Amino acid sequence: MIGTVREIEITTEMHASYLDYAMSVIVARALPDVRDGLKPVHRRILYAMHDMGVTSNKPYKKSARIVGEVLGKYHPHNDTSVYDAMVRMAQEFSLRYPLVDGQGNFGSIDGDNAAAMRYTEARLAAISDLMLADIEKDTIDWNDNFDTTLKEPAILPAALPNLLINGANGIAVGMATNIPPHNLAEVVDAAVYLIDHFDKIDEVGVNDLLQFIKGPDFPTGGILFRYRQGAKGEEEIDAVSQGYATGRARLIMQAKAHFEEMSRSRSRIVVTDLPYQTNKTNLLERIALLVRDGKIDGITDLRDESDRTGMRIVIELTRNVDPNAILARLLRLTPMQQTFGMSLLALVNGEPVTLTLKRILRHFIEHRQEIIRRRSQFDLAKAKARSHIVEGLLKALDILDEVISTIRRSQRVDTARTNLMRAFGFTQVQAQAILDMPLRRLTALERRQLQDEHKELQQLISYLEDLLSDDGKILGVIREELLALRQQHADRRRTQIVERAQGTLTATDLLPDRRVWVALGANGALRRQDFTGINRAGLRQAAQNAAAALLTANTRDQLFIFSASGRCYRLGVHELPQEGRRHLADLTDFSRRNTIASMLALPQSATEGFLFLVTRQGAVKRIALADFTQAALTALNVISVNGKDRLACALVTPGNGEIMLITRMGRSIRFPEEKVRAMGTAARGVAGINLKRDDEVIAALPVAPDGDLLTVTSAGYVKRTPINEFNLQGRGGGGIIAHKLDARTGDLVGAAMLTPEHAFAAFVTEKGVAKPLGLEDIPSSGRSALGSRKVDLAGSDAVAAVQAVSPVVAAMHSPPPPPDPQLNGRGDIAAPPPAKENQEKTEKAPAKKKPAAGTASAKSGKSGAQPKTRKLASETSKKPKPATSERTAPKQAAAKPANGELSSRNAKPRRKSRRNGAQETSPPADASNASTRRRKAGKTSEPEPDARRAAGPRQAKQTKRPVKNSQPERKRAAAASGNQSVQASLLDELAAKPKPAAAKTSTRAAGKGAGKLARVSSVTGGRKKSKNQ
Repeated sequence: MIGTVREIEITTEMHASYLDYAMSVIVARALPDVRDGLKPVHRRILYAMHDMGVTSNKPYKKSARIVGEVLGKYHPHNDTSVYDAMVRMAQEFSLRYPLVDGQGNFGSIDGDNAAAMRYTEARLAAISDLMLADIEKDTIDWNDNFDTTLKEPAILPAALPNLLINGANGIAVGMATNIPPHNLAEVVDAAVYLIDHFDKIDEVGVNDLLQFIKGPDFPTGGILFRYRQGAKGEEEIDAVSQGYATGRARLIMQAKAHFEEMSRSRSRIVVTDLPYQTNKTNLLERIALLVRDGKIDGITDLRDESDRTGMRIVIELTRNVDPNAILARLLRLTPMQQTFGMSLLALVNGEPVTLTLKRILRHFIEHRQEIIRRRSQFDLAKAKARSHIVEGLLKALDILDEVISTIRRSQRVDTARTNLMRAFGFTQVQAQAILDMPLRRLTALERRQLQDEHKELQQLISYLEDLLSDDGKILGVIREELLALRQQHADRRRTQIVERAQGTLTATDLLPDRRVWVALGANGALRRQDFTGINRAGLRQAAQNAAAALLTANTRDQLFIFSASGRCYRLGVHELPQEGRRHLADLTDFSRRNTIASMLALPQSATEGFLFLVTRQGAVKRIALADFTQAALTALNVISVNGKDRLACALVTPGNGEIMLITRMGRSIRFPEEKVRAMGTAARGVAGINLKRDDEVIAALPVAPDGDLLTVTSAGYVKRTPINEFNLQGRGGGGIIAHKLDARTGDLVGAAMLTPEHAFAAFVTEKGVAKPLGLEDIPSSGRSALGSRKVDLAGSDAVAAVQAVSPVVAAMHSPPPPPDPQLNGRGDIAAPPPAKENQEKTEKAPAKKKPAAGTASAKSGKSGAQPKTRKLASETSKKPKPATSERTAPKQAAAKPANGELSSRNAKPRRKSRRNGAQETSPPADASNASTRRRKAGKTSEPEPDARRAAGPRQAKQTKRPVKNSQPERKRAAAASGNQSVQASLLDELAAKPKPAAAKTSTRAAGKGAGKLARVSSVTGGRKKSKNQ
């Protein structure tokens, strides 16, 4: 009754009420479900957007409209919680694979808040369509919404393991979860491995899965140490393996940085990746505070040069300071190194459980088994119902006159339906379908279509019944769907896993991870340039003067250059200049009088396989790659050559393949690599081919079973010959003809092994001109053919070498198992392949032309013309960042403030807009331009900061012209203006802030500390701002 007071023990009431609250938070708010990896609010947002039709192929809708839909139908809570959850699902720096495609200001890694929901728009990301696929086929259970008027999904079908690829974090009552994101390709590979061993799943251990999943893959990249030091001097702990085996671990994350040399014995630290969930603005302020307080010495400049191409924080150092020591101190005192507490906690059947990696994958596979089983049952029932109707229609067409007569004699529709059922044995559904059938269905063509439809339905019914009766086939469908998903959405790993403990980074680990071209001329000139894809125009530029070698390499790789005298020189790819050429003699002790034989690029970890060497007189030799790459010397002899013999070729082999030697007179020999035993570096080798008089070896190639041998003569005659025309022979034989030669063709000068993955071949002439040809333009002919003259030569020029360029495939893992051609990954029979005519038309479609140099697309690094018959993985990979010189050139025009002053453009916190809470930034003023114009006008004093701000954005914008003054001139301009800073000092701003009692300092003390840092400035680098930012 109202007004009645019932006494109860407070401990009893607290126990019951708090338990209800705790369970509500745990189950319905804070923890994700292990099956789809989503919390209820995320699940409701995705389903509401799907229900509204805001899919990835539809226009964006206002975020306020989406939030209102979620609140009104499914989520009876605050609108802020819904919008914040949707914003996070759209942030590329928060989710490894964003589930929402946002348009507008959705925040930034600097800590900027998203714009108000009335200003932004959103739709489902393409990967979210997989989360909701088949939801309309009765694949999941449904719950009542908060007012029992609608149904909401209890779980999503989730065709991808979202809990692992995007991770999750949440704080419940008495527990918390913190699951790191992972790379989709690696997770799919591990799931496929588990499916392949599902009958022996108990025998699968964490180490079996670690061969696919190397560790977490954070959206912000960075470095993750696999091992960490144990407590109290214990042995190193494999933190990654521990986390996957027990569900809990402490991982060490670190920013990715590298060193760049500056002029006059100075260097700088460039940070390109930050640890996960690190605020960049807070990091910049922390570094400035450390310099101001004197805790870090040796830093003269701090700039934020991040733009749309990526992150770039530049920390310039004083002369003769050790950059490794500064970096180590930054890692210890700033958020550049953090700990990630892994906790694999998720809901299993509504209960919180700490899981292992194998259990998470197993729950996902079992969830997919249930989804596919229910989907197949739905499709089977639908197919049977349709087959029943088609059977009735076919039967009616067989007795069409009697059916029409019966219908005409009936007075009403109900009577006609009853008469059809009684006279011919039709069911009620069949009779109704006959009555609904239009007259056009009575034609012979429609009858044929019904017969074909009935046949397809019977095949589908048979397949689905067979699928439902065999759990192994259901697993096969899951496998095919995962592989198709991997093919469509997989990308390269962003986080670098260091297989060592914290504090053991090497100089190579700190180098930027970038793909580049490396060209080596016959005279020893080395050149490097950024790799932007394989196309005809880019290859023509990269292959100039690359008569000795042309290859693609990583900036962390090691180059091994072999001289004709048998000596090998080693240097890092990063040591090569980004612009211009450098002679090998300037980088090593290579003699300019020597000649180049070959060049290889290998990672430092390369230890498997063999180094195969061939001399011009046909001697061959093998050296174990581990003995060769692990040598500490930068130059060593790899083979002894006597008399007129010289080293001709060097290549890396697996150890169990085949080798083909090509001679100048067009002879060749193919023999097993194992016929040459492994030797030491001082050995001369054994006979590989018996040469004729005046003949010599010009090329040694590893044999590809499905490849072609490409050969070219000095006069430009080119051909390719199927490798199966060259029989396997014994080592030391005379060989067989590979290319017929005469007076017109000249001698054979180059050869290459082509595979279906190759795109182009670059023919380099003696004058250094590169002539790229698409492989479809090179004719295929027999061994004894002369070939066709495909290389146009000017004057007395001649072909010197050929370089076959293979695509750079995104290195994730070994290729996945081939999909089953009988399945289309949907539980249905695969659709037939396209007609041969259409396929030929597609293959013959002309390639798009590459935009001219200087256009927007050319500057952005997009590849140009592509092969007509092949699509390379490298041409769809991420565009590389511009070279450092290009990125920093416009920034170096800014004037440098005088000592003791610290300027900031973007390092200081941005002001809030009064309208919508979006971030608002004043345009940066260019000190150099202002000083220059005032000198011309006869003025030497700088305007006050308040006056500059009062001038407004228009005047500030006028000061942003490019400055061509040299650095000494800018210093003189700053001195002439009274050494006053154009912008407010970050240290002054920090000094004005209230400080803790333990760290109280006066403004004057702060000014003294400011002298340790010349300036801290931030360059936006042309980053585009939204209207409401």
